[in-house]
Amino acid sequence: MAKVKAFRLGFADFASQNSEQMIEYYTETMGLKLVEQGKDGSAYLSNGLDHHNIIITPSDINGIRCYGYQLDGKLTMEEVQKELAAQGISAIVKKDAKPGISEFVELKDPSGNLLHLYNQMDQAASGFGISGVVPLKLGHIAFCSNNLKETIRFYEEALGFSSTDQIGEDFANFLTCNSDHHVLNIVASTETKLHHIAFQLKDASHQYLSSDVLAKHGHPVIWGPSRHTAGHNIATYHYDPDHQVIELYTDMDVYIPELGIFEPRPWHKELPLKPKVWDGLSSWGTDFVMDLGKI
Repeated sequence: MAKVKAFRLGFADFASQNSEQMIEYYTETMGLKLVEQGKDGSAYLSNGLDHHNIIITPSDINGIRCYGYQLDGKLTMEEVQKELAAQGISAIVKKDAKPGISEFVELKDPSGNLLHLYNQMDQAASGFGISGVVPLKLGHIAFCSNNLKETIRFYEEALGFSSTDQIGEDFANFLTCNSDHHVLNIVASTETKLHHIAFQLKDASHQYLSSDVLAKHGHPVIWGPSRHTAGHNIATYHYDPDHQVIELYTDMDVYIPELGIFEPRPWHKELPLKPKVWDGLSSWGTDFVMDLGKI
């Protein structure tokens, strides 16, 4: 039987005490489009093609509820459940449980994060927004983990991720399920919580424009722009209305697993550049104005 294989990050589902402010942020500032609202008041927002890439669910708390990953479609949801069970991982199949996805497998990773795995999502008819930041895609998730080694092993062995770089021996650990340098960044911590989510931009000019848009809407950049070491993406960070960190980036390294290297770039100090352990966070030597590790 084929293995379970995720190939991209599909969506992030947030609980929010300020759902109306969060919806306004994602539509007016980020430029996503509101596709549908559920019976519980949940808002489904699309970055471009997918029915949703962000879900905002009204709640009495703020925080991440669930992460969604799209699979390669080689297994049915029942076969995914069976394959996970063979690895000792408990999962259930849910049908018609949320808009946009007819069926998915629900499970938790070893850090306690709730995951939804699915093969297909409905497409949004609205397309990309015409104002606001309007990123290309939801690119990656970073979360703090209270069970680092087992969680990394879970994503590698159960969902088909590959490890790329690290920052420090046990600080930040980068994994990918496609050609992006990372789709996941798992940060060692004493508790599990969201570190940040990240959206990809088109180019450097889009990065400048996005900072102007953020400032106009009252969400100023809190760090950056700077080029990271691991991934070499040029990144800025800001807070959403619920004080969660959002990264906007461009120029991320492209991984070639067949060669075990990243596509050569003029700013790489080593050629060929292979996955490695980095000492710091900024390739430019830019100082952080905040400690992202303590979010």
